[in-house]
Amino acid sequence: MPAKRITQVLAIVIAMVSLATFHSLFIPRGAVEVPQSGGLEDTIINGAASAQPAHLRYGHPAIDYQRAPVRSIATSFLAGSPNHPFNHSRVMVIPRMQDDDVEWIARELPALDVSIYIADNPVVLRHPPKNKGHEVMIYLSYLIENYDQLPDIILFMHSHRWTHHNNYLLGFDASQMIRALSSAHVIRQGYVNMRCHWSPGCPEWLRPTTGQDTLGKQEETVLERCWRELFPFDPLPSFLAQPCCAQFALSKARVLSIPRSRYIFYRDWILRTPLSDYISGRIWEYSWQYLFTKESAHCPAEHVCYCDGFGVCFGGELPYQHYWERMDQKTKYAEELGHIREDQPASQMTGFQGSNNTISNSTVRNTDRRIFLRTQITALEAELDARMQEAQRR
Repeated sequence: MPAKRITQVLAIVIAMVSLATFHSLFIPRGAVEVPQSGGLEDTIINGAASAQPAHLRYGHPAIDYQRAPVRSIATSFLAGSPNHPFNHSRVMVIPRMQDDDVEWIARELPALDVSIYIADNPVVLRHPPKNKGHEVMIYLSYLIENYDQLPDIILFMHSHRWTHHNNYLLGFDASQMIRALSSAHVIRQGYVNMRCHWSPGCPEWLRPTTGQDTLGKQEETVLERCWRELFPFDPLPSFLAQPCCAQFALSKARVLSIPRSRYIFYRDWILRTPLSDYISGRIWEYSWQYLFTKESAHCPAEHVCYCDGFGVCFGGELPYQHYWERMDQKTKYAEELGHIREDQPASQMTGFQGSNNTISNSTVRNTDRRIFLRTQITALEAELDARMQEAQRR
């Protein structure tokens, strides 16, 4: 073959390899393609072209934001199609500190594959490059390190079994939540927040502001800057919202819809940002839903979350609300009962003034009230248990 012909063939091969490399780095697997109306800066976002000025695209000068992917991720995601509801592989990713007790996992979930990262021990097999950003660094590290060997479903959970931000109707118990979670629901949705209750986090939570730190939301003052750095091609939303507290499940397809290079970029942001461990972690607590759903607010109805996600179905919003009304009534009765001590004479009650006859009458009334409250609490507990059992059977 003539030398000129060989040179031409080699040039074509090199061009094809370069194109394939670019595609693997920047084009998400399985993503909905985003049409381009012109140059790389004219990205179509929700049907309209958007060209961000350079000073907004690249944010903090200390960080190399030129490494940011040159195009936006998909503006929408395709719904998954589960194969068989009982035949999906799972792994649970757990960030923990050296002293955290995680023995409950092997005891309660012996068949579940678990990937545990120890944030404050750099010599163990699984550890993040830096203990910063709370769980964010570890979640992203898992996705980067396992991108080519993911199971069907990845659960990102904290190390404690019982905590206030787990689901009330599942006993605040992480093991119950994981056992009850519908694999088919995760496959269909792609992203599922493991908490159903809106408070805190919904319907609106973080708002970009340039004013003073808001109580409990220090991250709001840097939200706009962080957004320009993390999502330079996407318009700044008026608010971010989802139920707290950074525990969620992902389908393999949803993870692969975003290129590995994007996860590396986000982890680099955590590593290099001058923001504190706390603030950088809080920014991401209300950004995961945007990354994986493209929704700035992701607040499924509580009764739908419980039913579709965990198999606790009350039969609609009204029966669900009625359950909580009865629960509130039981709580009020219990609080009142707690303020009436059985051994407390009426004469010792705050503001009491009266004769012995008054004392006797008041004591009788207190005794009668205690009997009434206990009777009501017992009846409500039975009613609530029956409603819960029915919801779990439905």
